[in-house]
Amino acid sequence: MPEAYANPSAVVETSWVAEHLNDPAIVIAEVDEDTSLYAQSHIPGATTFDWWKDLEDDLRRDVITGEAFARRLGQAGIGDGTTVVFYGDKNNWFATYAYWLFRYNGHDSVRIMNGGRAKWLAEGRPVTTEAPARPARTHRPGDPRPEIRALRDQVLAAAAAGRTALVDVRSPREYAGEIIAPDGYPQEGAQRGGHVPGAANIPWASAVREDGTFKSVEELKALYGGKGITPDREVIAYCRIGERSSHTWFVLTELLGYPNVKNYDGSWTEYGSIVGAPIER
Repeated sequence: MPEAYANPSAVVETSWVAEHLNDPAIVIAEVDEDTSLYAQSHIPGATTFDWWKDLEDDLRRDVITGEAFARRLGQAGIGDGTTVVFYGDKNNWFATYAYWLFRYNGHDSVRIMNGGRAKWLAEGRPVTTEAPARPARTHRPGDPRPEIRALRDQVLAAAAAGRTALVDVRSPREYAGEIIAPDGYPQEGAQRGGHVPGAANIPWASAVREDGTFKSVEELKALYGGKGITPDREVIAYCRIGERSSHTWFVLTELLGYPNVKNYDGSWTEYGSIVGAPIER
């Protein structure tokens, strides 16, 4: 038998979601990079979060405050004890960002639907264009968890000390400094290209199979351990804006059980513009 994930409840299959569509204790939530997809079709009863408008404060260039987070969840009919199952496009990259942000803000009853939107559609499961009418709930603000988030000064200190395992989950061309953003995206967001000194390059999508489902524990251990990203070290993952690195944070924390992993959501748009910050190419 293949080895089980460290937190097996963190991942649910499409069949499990199909069986729980009418469970009042569960809210299915779609979080896509392409925010137009939800209106085109979505899982019956699913709500949606716009990663930019609902989960970030664009004026502060930060995640939303705990108070704003609790208010938004209450409006979506999510109470303190509600289980939220996330799914989304492109291998669940923004779905895992929402998962990380919910955990950061103290809402722990969260899951990821394995394979995301693409797998649900490929299996011919039901979809709708109707948005659910869910009564508002009370959600109390939780205390943020700084232990799962890395900030700029922590990354600078980690780069200087050389003890932390830094994992750059961007494409090899971004890592090499040839481009600032992924192919097909605007070449903006940072002043310089390259990577944090000492960071290993393990592209985030290496953790999933062709159908978007997560690889086995054995495959993931070989993938990360082979590049020095091991559970005995503090790990900081980063990308360009924090969504791809949240996927790697999820894999290392929930699937492999690494005890000390942080997502640097400021990522390269911040680090690549810091005056005097050390950069390698």
